[in-house]
Amino acid sequence: MTKNESGLARHRRHARVRAKVVGTTTRPRLCVFRSLNHIYAQVIDDSRGHTLTSASTLDPEIRGQADGKVKTAKAELVGSLVAKQALNEGISQVVFDRGGYKYHGRVKALAEAARQGGLKF
Repeated sequence: MTKNESGLARHRRHARVRAKVVGTTTRPRLCVFRSLNHIYAQVIDDSRGHTLTSASTLDPEIRGQADGKVKTAKAELVGSLVAKQALNEGISQVVFDRGGYKYHGRVKALAEAARQGGLKF
């Protein structure tokens, strides 16, 4: 499978997931995007179309701590940061959107760190 084919397959899987997973005002969607070197997480209210909070490995709060760590450990830092930010916004329950990726590795590490940070899926 070439790069374009695998990207297209992920977009198809993401479309299938998004057909079922919708973020509301009371229970927004925690969306994950994984690139080759970084991982991004957003808490989104789909009813208004607004991003409520976001975190990534590029954030200054994480960047210093993430130096020299493996990608899975960086994903855990992002998960705990997005959970802390969501709780500060008054959000305690979210719907998890894995973005077409397998619930494995970095995506799983981010989700479990967000759970440990106080978010309920």
